[in-house]
Amino acid sequence: MDRCCNFAGIGERKATAYAILVALYPVHWFFTFLYYTDVASLAAVLAVYLFCLKKQFWISTMFGVFSILFRQTNVIWIIFFAANGAITYVKDLYPKDNASHENSEPIHQSKKASARDNKTSVQSLRRRRINSPINKVIVCESANPYNSLTEEVCDISLKLWNSKCEILIAFAPFVVVMAAFVAFIIWNGGIVLGAKEAHVVSPHFAQFLYFGLVSAAALLPWHFTPNRVLDLFHLSGKNKTCGSLAVLMGLGLSFVAVHFFSIAHPYLLADNRHYTFYIWRKVIQVNWMMKYMLIPLYVYSWLSIINILGKSQTRIWVLSFVLSVALVLVPAPLVEFRYYTIPFVILVLHSPSIGNGKLLAMGSLYAAVDLSTLVMFLFRPFRWEHEPGTQRFMW
Repeated sequence: MDRCCNFAGIGERKATAYAILVALYPVHWFFTFLYYTDVASLAAVLAVYLFCLKKQFWISTMFGVFSILFRQTNVIWIIFFAANGAITYVKDLYPKDNASHENSEPIHQSKKASARDNKTSVQSLRRRRINSPINKVIVCESANPYNSLTEEVCDISLKLWNSKCEILIAFAPFVVVMAAFVAFIIWNGGIVLGAKEAHVVSPHFAQFLYFGLVSAAALLPWHFTPNRVLDLFHLSGKNKTCGSLAVLMGLGLSFVAVHFFSIAHPYLLADNRHYTFYIWRKVIQVNWMMKYMLIPLYVYSWLSIINILGKSQTRIWVLSFVLSVALVLVPAPLVEFRYYTIPFVILVLHSPSIGNGKLLAMGSLYAAVDLSTLVMFLFRPFRWEHEPGTQRFMW
């Protein structure tokens, strides 16, 4: 499981820089000063992940229960961490299979060498890879030993099934939490503890698209640069059929999501304290075409996110992350940037590292946005005619 996070091998200074960047993320930073559950929720979820990485599962599940009290949808992230922990656990049970998968390609590296020399060099390479201590502390899983997602899913599913008893014993704390949560849903009549009428589960598929664009925009050096656009263009050009099919499918599904599953929650339309109120009115709903004109940006953002994650994570990890984001955000009818914080932080933690200059530029941009929102909150108060008291602008 310790191979899932990219920061173990980039140095303490770089890891500290990333931690500062996450702390300065405008939405998270803003709500550290207000009485909202999001900051504590993020801390609890990250604690779940940390102790899951350390294989201290009972402590991890304790923080998991704590995080669910803050936000019930955190149960999805507990399942996400437990599932990927189980995958790593089962991979460790089959080290020989992993080694044979990992070293199946170098056989064809040298066409000029003789068959005997080629066989000898490959065997030596295998021995070095298996016995090397570097193989035991590898930071990421960018070298995917599988040829396709289907092969990876089938192989891991078979291993999970064959090792189900060991996995159930090792991950028993998570099983207990899941069973207790199911019992809670049955008793509570739903997943939400508070105002159930305001948080009715809805098919808000456009929310999934919003997250992709907001996260990609918040990570500009990763996603919105000329090199990144060219990288995606060349990638689609290598396999024009699959690339074109993926783009067309993404555009088609996004159109359906935007046209049929864009939800305007009453809170979004009425509460002019939040920036989402103005983004909805001045951008998305500025005219009838704008919401459709944003579809290419939605598709590009998600393709870029998936591609970048695929450079440092396995396909099944990327798939599980995308599904987890969908399970958390799609049922939420209200557009709230606070809902994006946890998946955004997970995205940052598992994206390939970038240069110090870009990190500094992003940190400076975040700090400028933080200062602007703080000034708006403190020095631009206003009043509602229908309600006494002072209102303030906020995320």
